[in-house]
Parts: sequence; C-alpha cells; structure tokens
Amino acid sequence: MNKLLVGILGGAVMALGVSAASAQTLNDVKSAGSVKCGVHTGLAGFAAPNDAGEWAGFDADFCRAVAAAVFGDGEAVTFVPTNATERFTALQSGEIDLLSRNTTWTLSRDTTLGLTFAGVNYYDGQGFMINSTALPDINSALQLSGAAVCVQSGTTTELNLADYFAANNMEYNPVVFQGFEETNAAYEAGRCDAYTTDASGLYALRLTLANPDEHVVLPEIISKEPLGPAVRQGDDQWFNVVKWSLYAMIQAEELGVTQDNLEEMLNSENPEIRRILGQEDDSTIGEGLGLENDWVVNIIREVGNYGEVFDRNIGAGSPLAIARGLNALWTDGGLQYAMPIR
Repeated sequence: MNKLLVGILGGAVMALGVSAASAQTLNDVKSAGSVKCGVHTGLAGFAAPNDAGEWAGFDADFCRAVAAAVFGDGEAVTFVPTNATERFTALQSGEIDLLSRNTTWTLSRDTTLGLTFAGVNYYDGQGFMINSTALPDINSALQLSGAAVCVQSGTTTELNLADYFAANNMEYNPVVFQGFEETNAAYEAGRCDAYTTDASGLYALRLTLANPDEHVVLPEIISKEPLGPAVRQGDDQWFNVVKWSLYAMIQAEELGVTQDNLEEMLNSENPEIRRILGQEDDSTIGEGLGLENDWVVNIIREVGNYGEVFDRNIGAGSPLAIARGLNALWTDGGLQYAMPIR
C-alpha cells in the first residue's frame, strides 16, 4: 500500500475517531439522568420560578421537551440560571448541555463561540419602552435623541442600540448594567428615560413593574432577533436531538396533534401522523437520533405542541398575551416551518 493511500486512510480513521470521541453528550445526559439546561435568571413567560418554586416558561418548556424526548419524562431537567455574560461560558465548559435562554442567533456566535443553534423558536426584534407619565409627548423611538437608555452589557441589544442612534444621527447616553435585574431596577428607579431589549422581554418586564399601565412599548422594532436553543459544536448527534425536538413540536401543531387528543391521534389512519408518532410497524424515527420511536409522543404528552407551549406561556393564554405574529405557522402567514419528519 503506497504512502499516499496510507496517509489518506490514516486521516480518515483519525477523523472518525475525533467524531466518535466528541459525540458523547447524549450518553452523558443519559448517565446523569437529566438534561442540564441553561435558562434566564428570571424572565416572566420565558423562564422564571413560579409560586411553587418550579421553573416555568416558554424556554423552560423547551428544556422539558428535550428531556421528554430523551427520557420520556419532561421533569428530567436540571435548570441552571445564567446571566447574559455567563451563558456562553456555561455551555462551552460543559456546565450545561443545552442553552435555552432567549438567545439571538448571529454569525459571530455561530463562528467564534463554539456554538451551534438548533433553530429559531421565537422570532423577535429589539424595541424601546418608556414611562409615559414621565415622557408624555414621546410616541416614537425617533424622539429619543439625547435620552439616557438602560441596556444590558454583553448582548446584541447593546450593539443594536449604538447602530440605531448612529444611523439616525441621534445622540444618547447608554446606562449599562451587567445583570438583567440591575438593569430592570435602574429603569424602574427612573435612572434612564428608556429601556431597550427584545420586545418580548419588554412585555415581560412591564408585568413586573409597580404600575404597568404607565409604561409604553414604542412601535419601532430596530433589529432582527431570531431567538433559539444552542448546543456546543462538535456533537452532531446531540445537535440533532435538540433540533428535531423543536421541529417535532412545530410539526405536531401543523398536524393538529395536541396533549388533549394525543391518545386519539395514536390511532389515526393519517400516515403522516402515524409516522411522527412512531406508530408504523417499520418506524425508525428514533433510531438515527439514539432515541426510542415514541420520542415525539413523549414530547407532546409532557409539554404539548409548539402552539400550546407558546399560548400558555407568552401567548393568548398568558398574562403577556403576545400575538403569534411572525411565530405563527407558515400555513397561517408566519415563519414557523418544520422540516419533514420521515
């Protein structure tokens, strides 16, 4: 065998070895008995402890969906609260297996932080909120020239804020804090004229203020903020588990499979429904993921489909009452579209 062929084969073996060595997260998760999931320190509707001390919210429920896919138990999650600056280090270091923390998917995060985003579970955009009693004549972000603006450091929000004011030839005074709670407190104490973050975060924050009706979210959306779960690069198997858990929730909504009708749907004659629920005799939908064939059934039974999770946490069935908007299914004019499970 010539040296060139030996070199090629050796390189292939090394590549396979590296791939095999890096594909350990699913095994580690199974050995630990739970998914270590990084969430917000406390953002109403997305991830925050409820009155019983249990983590609740849109992002928290995605953690439960992945746990349900792996273990058949949506409570097999260890929630790890992380702030904006700690979240990436926590994932890179292995402190968490999954980041589900209203995090924007960007090129730099994809290419320099060792992260892989598994999809977009919430299409958002950055906005501004003001106290209308203090600034009764302000009804547009374009009127904020010279304003002091509360913003959290280490976020795309901080960068977008600078871009927006520069692009509109306006000046501003950034009032920057590292932590979410400190930023909120500064705004409520009147240390700044406006607060900027993702629009979803503004609606969540407003609920926690002493007089929510006094605070107005201005109409401008100044950025694209595609929020989604992320995993470490280098482990395609775990990436696939997380990615397809999201797609399964979206496709279940497309097909009308819900928590309430799941048992009925298990007896459906619709071949597409039978396929995603693993009911075909030759079903192998779990095999390539390293999961059982009923992994989608477990997700729906434990947390519900995408629409159910959205509605009860941040949508019409929640105090936030955020409209589906861009997060409606593609069949309803939105952007949520699942890749085929087949």
